[in-house]
Amino acid sequence: LAVRAHAVLAFDYGYALSDPNMLVCWEAQFGDFCNGAQVIIDQFIASAEQKWERWNGLVMLLPHGYEGAGPEHSSARMERFLKLCGDNNIQVVYPTTAGQCFHMFRRQVMSSYRKPLIVMTPKSLLRVPTGQIDDLITGRFEEFIDDPMFVGGEHDRSKVTQVTLCCGKLFWELDQRRREIGRDDVALLRVEQIYPFNKDKLAEILARYPDSAERVYAQEEPYNAAAYLFMNNKCENELGLERLRYIGRPSSG
Repeated sequence: LAVRAHAVLAFDYGYALSDPNMLVCWEAQFGDFCNGAQVIIDQFIASAEQKWERWNGLVMLLPHGYEGAGPEHSSARMERFLKLCGDNNIQVVYPTTAGQCFHMFRRQVMSSYRKPLIVMTPKSLLRVPTGQIDDLITGRFEEFIDDPMFVGGEHDRSKVTQVTLCCGKLFWELDQRRREIGRDDVALLRVEQIYPFNKDKLAEILARYPDSAERVYAQEEPYNAAAYLFMNNKCENELGLERLRYIGRPSSG
């Protein structure tokens, strides 16, 4: 598997390099299958633009999420990609709706530039109704998504006591649980694009909620994995927020 992952990812990287107008996607059966291709990620995907001034629009689709498949098939190691982020070299996203996926792919092809696109793709969302057909023909890809419970006026923003940032399928699970127990004082903000970090968009959304509301970050992955440490650093240094309280599993190897 390691040899195949390394070889095929290298081939697809070269294909995307030779035909920049083609949407070239490399999909792992499980996200961790890219482990054997780490050398291609380090040497080419994350660094080729800075080293050789070569753009590349390769898309990596990495199934990711705690869905009962065991430790080897639960994590695409988002944290590894985030450690490689710098100078807008790659895009790391975790879309939560079908509409977001469509606009993500469309943006990748229609942009006037080419950047590798790393996508966390939970398999469980294939069975979750996440949007309407109209979502495919209207709007654009959103780096952050405000809580629909408050956007539509269903509940009063001024009563919110906790603003929770989260990624991916965890939003749908938290939203379901929140509605089951009647918690209308908790807002759930989706981080759809972790990098590049659109600080202005996040600041705009956070400003809609009371300053007194606690800011937290929730994830299903361990403390030392996924996006918490990256997001907390960004929010502290670029938005001037206090440390985001962490909700999730403890650190794990």
